[in-house]
Amino acid sequence: MADIYGLLKKYYGYDRFRPGQENIIRNILCGRDVCAIMPTGAGKSVCYQIPAIAMNGITLVISPLISLMQDQVRILKAAGIPAAYINSSLTPSMIELALSRAAKGAYKIIYVAPERLESGRFIAFAKNANISLIAVDEAHCISVWGQEFRPGYQRIADFYSMLSHRPVIAAFTATANMRVKKDIEEKLRLISPYNICSGFDRPNLYFGTYSPVGESENGIGTDTKNSFIIDYITHHKNESGIIYCMTQKLTETVANTIREAGFSAEAYHAGMSTEVRRRIQEDFTFDRTKIIAATSAFGMGIDKPDVRYVIHYNMPPRLEDYYQQAGRAGRDGVKAECILLYSYSDYRFIRDYFILRNNDVETAEDTRYFMNIKQKEEHIAAELDGLNQMKYYSASGGMCLRKRLLGYFGEILNRPCGNCSVCLKDTDIRRRGGFGSKPDEIKYDEVLFARLKARVKIIAVQSGIPTYSIVNDPVLKTLAAEKPATIEELSKTAGLGTVKIRKYGDALLEVINTYKDEGVEQSEGRNKTDTY
Repeated sequence: MADIYGLLKKYYGYDRFRPGQENIIRNILCGRDVCAIMPTGAGKSVCYQIPAIAMNGITLVISPLISLMQDQVRILKAAGIPAAYINSSLTPSMIELALSRAAKGAYKIIYVAPERLESGRFIAFAKNANISLIAVDEAHCISVWGQEFRPGYQRIADFYSMLSHRPVIAAFTATANMRVKKDIEEKLRLISPYNICSGFDRPNLYFGTYSPVGESENGIGTDTKNSFIIDYITHHKNESGIIYCMTQKLTETVANTIREAGFSAEAYHAGMSTEVRRRIQEDFTFDRTKIIAATSAFGMGIDKPDVRYVIHYNMPPRLEDYYQQAGRAGRDGVKAECILLYSYSDYRFIRDYFILRNNDVETAEDTRYFMNIKQKEEHIAAELDGLNQMKYYSASGGMCLRKRLLGYFGEILNRPCGNCSVCLKDTDIRRRGGFGSKPDEIKYDEVLFARLKARVKIIAVQSGIPTYSIVNDPVLKTLAAEKPATIEELSKTAGLGTVKIRKYGDALLEVINTYKDEGVEQSEGRNKTDTY
């Protein structure tokens, strides 16, 4: 079997796998199907990328969003892994060129949307290609009972049944209850899959819920939500954040309010053109825009690891949606905050408009999703139950928020978490400037960190890739603490693979050694910590 630890060190710069990763990788390499439920930020992509590198053939990654594919391919290329995406953002001639290069073995990993599997040209390519693995990302999209249902996902099994040999099938998702998990296994036709749920807890995330005046003891009135947002942002300057809103109009209102207060913000929703949405997302990815006020349309394609907060302006319709959206925060493992502002009016609006009105059992507009009226009625009942579970979480009732959230997904937390608004008895997060987010464990030189960050940003602009695709903040903080002087010392830094050291090592060492030569290691720049 392949030296998976060697591959982990070479391409990702780490000596150890995260929980669950090694078992998944070894099962895939042994030819066994996989169904993996792993929290956002747990390293799902490594679980199929390392097998893709180790196997002889091509790995197809089924992914729901163009932006997600583009981001992943940028990161892979930066790490020295040959990858490509084939989607509607490419012209027909570009697609033909990509398929031609793929047929000659130019790529180890190819990202495609599920609908691409129905293209005659792509099917012709796949029938003649050596496809060793099909990784299904965001696999919950295959189920009508899961959020973000995508009909194209249900035809994946038909696609691979046309191939000359059956590849290994590996399904990954961050949110799946037992009903959705069963759907994933059945509709993908997984054969005796290795099942793993590595847990849903994200210890670096702080969870807070705040309700309108008069509806609970910790009051934030509906009329003061905008002032809450501005106060919060003021205490979290220069940090990237997402504010989820219930309607398109509200995203525009919130974004305008933030801009009028002097901060960088954009609205994002499905009513915008594809080009506008792509531009806004790229501005956020490259830190040209710090704050996005968005509907749930700003979802699965977000792979930015340094989002420091996610605020829900309104209560989402169910805990699966909340967990996935809140999970956009802190994917780099650094402390981050997930704040929910809710009111009974949110609950009533979702129930009456989004569930009961849009799911009127007398309408026939959902015939492609539902087999019969009974099934549709069951779906409505499930949505109402999901909304009620969301309401119970929002009101908390004095129970630790993390304990209630994990309990919903079947994971038991035996003690209060100590990092939520219930445990910490927060009544107003606006004024605390990061209360609940403890300082980073790494003590590092802030001046050197700033210089390293500036150099990486220059490299990112020149290369056309995000800074976190080159070297992320946790790695830069380690460098600012340890101050390696040689390539050999640099190679011992977790998170810097062989390829990245070859590409960027000299530039990083130049900054560090110049800093030390200048003798600027003054008390103001030594042993400081970052607080969020």
